Amino acid sequence: MGDLRVTGMAQKPKWVVDKERDRRASAQATVWLFGLHAVRDALQNPMRDRLRLVLTKNAADRLGEVVPASGMEPEIADPRRFPVPLDPGSVHQGAALEVKALDWGKLDDLARPGQGAPLLVLLDRVTDPHNAGAILRSAEVFGARAVIAPSRHAAPETGALAKTASGALERQPYLRVGNLGDAMERLKDLGYTLVGMDGEAEETLSAVAANLVTVPTAIVLGAEGPGLRERTKELCDRMVRIDPAGAFGSLNVSNAAAVALFALREGRDG
Repeated sequence: MGDLRVTGMAQKPKWVVDKERDRRASAQATVWLFGLHAVRDALQNPMRDRLRLVLTKNAADRLGEVVPASGMEPEIADPRRFPVPLDPGSVHQGAALEVKALDWGKLDDLARPGQGAPLLVLLDRVTDPHNAGAILRSAEVFGARAVIAPSRHAAPETGALAKTASGALERQPYLRVGNLGDAMERLKDLGYTLVGMDGEAEETLSAVAANLVTVPTAIVLGAEGPGLRERTKELCDRMVRIDPAGAFGSLNVSNAAAVALFALREGRDG
């Protein structure tokens, strides 16, 4: 007779197994932040789970009282043999901090309108960490409630992203969601108007901005080149373009985000 195996429970579907594996990997993963600005802000962030601090003597002097106030004991390293696994081109300025990724909680908790008309930024497969970091910086300046991106096919929290964000990563929520389309549908349920950015759209940003001052609004931006995916476009309530002054001209995604945030921020409370 063949080998018969009886189990007490059904085998989990592959998507459940994959999701659980990704969650475990995410919980165990660490990130190396580098550069004086990024390390200083992370040391001052009580939300950060900090693991290891490596500094040159010069960097430790420049960070001053921030280091002892953080409660961490730094490893003082020789600047010629900096013992941290960074990319060769990383400008670390003699400072690196190993951390766990920030946990910004759940979409509903961050996005629920309450008082005023909040602004959100949604990123559809924006994978370049420098673009994502610049967008976080603009989101902080213009008062966006959060920047939201999918867990996959988006820029993860990295040292390069943190350095470009110039401290904003520690203060500006950067929420990664399992499915961007599902998040968009949930935001609609919460009363948001979803405004997709597309250079070929018929409406202009300036024409619709004034009508959205009292409305919770999410700006939706896609990767440079391919732009927004078709399902993402279908889920947007409005598609708009930034009208150039001349016959030609285009902006990269981080600059487009800054312009859109500036235009939609005017007169908004929340």
